[in-house]
Amino acid sequence: MSKSLLLSLETSSPVCSVALHRVADGSLVGQSELRLDKSHSTHLTVLIEQLLENTGHQLADLAAVAVSDGPGSYTGLRIGAAAAKGLCFALDIPLVAVSTLRALAAQVAAGTARPENFLFCPMLDARRQEVYTALYTHDGREVLAPTPLILDADTLAEQLAHHSVLFFGNGAAKFQAVLGESVQAGFLAGIEPSAVAVGALAVAAYHRQEFQDVAYYEPFYLKEVYTTTPKAK
Repeated sequence: MSKSLLLSLETSSPVCSVALHRVADGSLVGQSELRLDKSHSTHLTVLIEQLLENTGHQLADLAAVAVSDGPGSYTGLRIGAAAAKGLCFALDIPLVAVSTLRALAAQVAAGTARPENFLFCPMLDARRQEVYTALYTHDGREVLAPTPLILDADTLAEQLAHHSVLFFGNGAAKFQAVLGESVQAGFLAGIEPSAVAVGALAVAAYHRQEFQDVAYYEPFYLKEVYTTTPKAK
């Protein structure tokens, strides 16, 4: 059973999660998650070790590692990328990167009745009145590329004029408060990024051989990290 599994890591949000899929058929072997803010750096490796042990596998069984590519928490993405790259280097296996927004949309579409009737709009909190967002059809076609958006009453007005749109993710509540009542907008609470969704998309990418350069891979932050320089005294 050597080299038969894909390990996926999701660290873009406060939820730290890992999952194992079989590369042959994409079936889920196991998953584990920890909903503890700012715990990724100390718990990610433990979650991986426990998942492998609990499913009766070892690192030698991994054919590839997938990582949630962003956007999302800068620190969380850095931790996930570092762990994934370290494993790929050590095991000499490929690295797969999966868009956090695309995976979140696929996750919701898979659990939605008649998903073809909707566009799927993940929104990740980017502080203040801004979110990271994108738009996808039920089968993953990109309608709006990942972008940072400042929210107001006219945000996505054109799309809402012609489509029913489902909004979800930890930034969606901010848009709901700004938008108010809309027949075309539906809001889903409690939806968090999951390594299971990342892994499902990563297995398909693995078979297409869509791999990252392990040495030079960096997460897709979408925006430059904002830092300040102390004023000279």
